[in-house]
Amino acid sequence: MSWKIIEKHRQILAGEEGAAPKRRGGKLTVCLVYPNRYAVAMSNLGFQTVHALLNAESDVLCERAFLPDADELREYRKTGGPLLTLESQHPFSSFDLVAFSVSFESDYLNIPTIFDLAGIPARSADRGGSHPLVMGGGAALFLNPEPVADFMDLVCIGEGEAIIPGLLGLLRGGGLHDRESFLAEAARLPGIYVPSLYGVEYDGVRIAGRAARGGAPERVRRLWMASPDERPTVSEILTPGTEFSDMYLIEVSRGCPRGCRFCAAGFIYLPYRQRSLEVLKEEVARGLSKRHKIGLVGAAVSDHREIGELCRFIRDAGGKVSVSSLRVDRLDGEMIEVLKASGHKTVALAPEGGSQRMRDLINKNLSEEQILAACGLLIDHDILNLKLYFIIGLPTETMEDLEEMAVLVGKIRVRVIAAAKKNKRLGEIILSVNPFVPKPFTPFQWCGMEETASLEKKLKYLQQAVGMLSNVRLQSESPKDAWLQALLSRGDRRLSSFLLQAAELGGWKRAAREFDPDPHQFVHRTIPLDERLPWDFIESVDEGRLVRESRRAFGV
Repeated sequence: MSWKIIEKHRQILAGEEGAAPKRRGGKLTVCLVYPNRYAVAMSNLGFQTVHALLNAESDVLCERAFLPDADELREYRKTGGPLLTLESQHPFSSFDLVAFSVSFESDYLNIPTIFDLAGIPARSADRGGSHPLVMGGGAALFLNPEPVADFMDLVCIGEGEAIIPGLLGLLRGGGLHDRESFLAEAARLPGIYVPSLYGVEYDGVRIAGRAARGGAPERVRRLWMASPDERPTVSEILTPGTEFSDMYLIEVSRGCPRGCRFCAAGFIYLPYRQRSLEVLKEEVARGLSKRHKIGLVGAAVSDHREIGELCRFIRDAGGKVSVSSLRVDRLDGEMIEVLKASGHKTVALAPEGGSQRMRDLINKNLSEEQILAACGLLIDHDILNLKLYFIIGLPTETMEDLEEMAVLVGKIRVRVIAAAKKNKRLGEIILSVNPFVPKPFTPFQWCGMEETASLEKKLKYLQQAVGMLSNVRLQSESPKDAWLQALLSRGDRRLSSFLLQAAELGGWKRAAREFDPDPHQFVHRTIPLDERLPWDFIESVDEGRLVRESRRAFGV
């Protein structure tokens, strides 16, 4: 056990606000793990919410653990000590239940490392009664848990607020003494998936068959919180060690009503739910007693029916407002003035499709005129730094679509430059360009991802097209990293071997070269609409709607 790590944990705890330590004393002990660094984890409201939900129960003790940073990792390797929790610095392996909270597929790569540091076998089949029960949850896992299914004893399919009460009731009723019986009972709960009770057969890269056994249901129903006003989703613990350390985060709504065909958030969080203005004002008042800035969170913040009034309330209470991005068609002058008064020097908009044809394909419902009008409104209010999100590699995209994107950016730039000269200060346009990654439970889930070489060619064209424009800067995600995300989004449970090998070899690229079946098939293959999907045992989104939207998009 390393005193350096223990001292660092104690320093982190000393800087936190809102944490309430608990004693073990006969309680069910849970280690909540985020498979990334502390700063990333504590910026995640889902992780914070589950931690608070569990610790609100008098007979439950929940502590946190994270992927160690580089210095900690070297110290763990040097000393050979087990992975420790943050609060009590007890070994991760000494808890009754280990719960992974996973928001992003790329974090799957860190799970084998965490098991190795904890001294626990990664595969559930290799663990016994002396090991903790391992469960997983989070957005990545209720999209497609199969790539890590062999690591998990059970998986929560849906939102923690709806699932945790039933699971705790089962734990209180029978405990974990007979693990096999517990898992059989858990599999009968809505929202609980027990991978070991499902056998899968393969035909190459395809799913040939799937069978439930031991009384498990053929399909697992996603659960969601019916009434979001019952429990706020806010910053439970404030800490200086995160990107949002200067603000109090409040989730204003969950899901998105827009139905963009590429976006999982518009489908897996249905129905779209908004918190009431009254509840939000209460949370703002609580938040402003701790921080001067309120960060409004959600996939569709500016679609909230009373977002303008909420922003004015924050301003009138002496606070500042922060939002990650705004809807092109939901801007108004007063809201922009509140953001400007809050210190926003840059505002992000998401046209996503570079051409009108692409925006129509993804069901964005935006015209070029609306985009230009929104940018003009921001510029008129002296916000001259704009960040524009675009996607390349969408199905059927051609170079003509990219040329139209470049022309659109040029038109926006002309407006920024004119205002900058008038106001005698610089303005800048940042293009954030990312490759399309097909996601489960979207109308584009059957589409293959564009080849890496083709995406690199398109990025090179855009770099040349905008590189000659002053005051325009392009940022992009690596097509290779997007390829990995697609593999982990669309893959099946055989990918557990890939993840273990990637950890062993020290990188995923070599593991991908050695993996069978060919991982490129998972990434680039267009899947027939009637083929079984690795994730279709989850009863989540209206499948008929997905098929209809897919056919409507491509005119078939």
